[in-house]
Amino acid sequence: MIKPEGMNGITKNKTGIVFFSIAVILLLRLVFIGLMGLMPQDAYYDFYGEHLALSYYDHPPAIGYVLRLFTEIFGKKVFVLKLADSVICFLTILFFYRLSLSFVSKHRAQRAIAIFFSTLMVTILSLISTPDVPLLLFWTVSLISLHRAIFLEKKIYWIWSGIFIGLSFDSKYTGIFLLAGLVLFLLLSAKYRSLLFSRWFLLCLLFFLMTISPVIIWNVQNDFASFRFQSAARVQSMDGFHIDLLNFAGALGHQTAVLMPILFFAFIYFLFKVLKKYRFRFFDIAPDKLFLLCFFIPVFVGFFLLSFLYWVKLNWMMPSYISGIIWISLYLGKKWINAQLLCSLIVHLVLAIEVLFYPVAIKSDDTWVGWEELAKQVKSIQSNYPGAFIFSADDYKTSAVLNFYLDEMVYSRNIIGERALQFDFIGSDLNILSGKNALFIDSDPRFSHEKGDGLPHALSGYFDSVTPIDPILITRTGGRIVRKFSVYLCTNYHPQK
Repeated sequence: MIKPEGMNGITKNKTGIVFFSIAVILLLRLVFIGLMGLMPQDAYYDFYGEHLALSYYDHPPAIGYVLRLFTEIFGKKVFVLKLADSVICFLTILFFYRLSLSFVSKHRAQRAIAIFFSTLMVTILSLISTPDVPLLLFWTVSLISLHRAIFLEKKIYWIWSGIFIGLSFDSKYTGIFLLAGLVLFLLLSAKYRSLLFSRWFLLCLLFFLMTISPVIIWNVQNDFASFRFQSAARVQSMDGFHIDLLNFAGALGHQTAVLMPILFFAFIYFLFKVLKKYRFRFFDIAPDKLFLLCFFIPVFVGFFLLSFLYWVKLNWMMPSYISGIIWISLYLGKKWINAQLLCSLIVHLVLAIEVLFYPVAIKSDDTWVGWEELAKQVKSIQSNYPGAFIFSADDYKTSAVLNFYLDEMVYSRNIIGERALQFDFIGSDLNILSGKNALFIDSDPRFSHEKGDGLPHALSGYFDSVTPIDPILITRTGGRIVRKFSVYLCTNYHPQK
């Protein structure tokens, strides 16, 4: 049936809106690469790259090697770190489209790529250096390889699957969920269950173990510090098993923002329909859909259940959305995809205003504003106290940023005998600082001390005296103060044995 001319006009207008939205979102992301300042995460994982090792205390090594590669080629600049993230993210998008074509038609694959592209997740991955950047790339390639090994029966891809799953694990420990998803799929699929006991599956495991061997070796050499930090230490931090609805609400809000509300609630709605239809008889689901769901549901639902007991970070569920978005593209209509893109466009325009003009000051160290100015002022203050070393104690953020900008070692909370993440594992000999003066830089994102005159209790016992000096104030247009750092002169350091 021939559509009325007016209807064709509406369709063309909607198509034009879609392409316009995608073009603007892409342009904004490219602009953000040049405009956004350094994030503390960028600096911390560049710190990995400055101290190359088989692995690291809080994460495996992939992100450190990626950033080191780019800074070696293009120089140590903020733009280069953002460029590295964007290039890896672009490769992820390309492989995501290739993965989509393995399961859906070209038309549906185009819808899937539009949905994926519209998420705030892609923006985060392309602008902020985290282990999730290489994780999602290798996670996507792992699924392509597994599809070829299982559905196309290309045996060589069992080896490649083991390697790529290993590289996912070398990016972030959540890469282990790829193996869990694979085992779950093989168990639930009558057609492919025999593969679970085949030599090909064992070969996959063998190459996986070979690929992750650097991480294992580092942990063996360092008393399994990283494995313990990511497992036992997190369990201990739960402070007992009790339901916390605020944590769950936080996870709900984060994931809604990362995906955009339309996509997030589409996941909830269609998952409910699938569970209602099959009544947990997952072995009745078609193998291709089951494959996608096995790498989506356990991570997505699992972390939401965990959020009742523990604070789940916004990036922990990201890998599940690779197969989840391909699956949801089978059900999400064009009208809702258009609405998703429009919502994404609005969010990115608001984000552009925030990046350019910073109307809402972020009362946290997780911001891109003020770090370079901080480094300049710290260097100026240090010139008044020759020989004084610099340290901070706010986890890792201020120390990592100052390490990026200054041509000297900036220490962390290890100076005052506290655990300092990767700063504890770079071989620093604190005894060489004995008797020296220090400048302690204390970030005060909530402006809790007007003059910076409250003496930090943690410094007592490590210095003869601690004297507050003028704080560092970071201002924006019109003299508006947006960040504050308290500064203390600490004399005669004596590390405790």
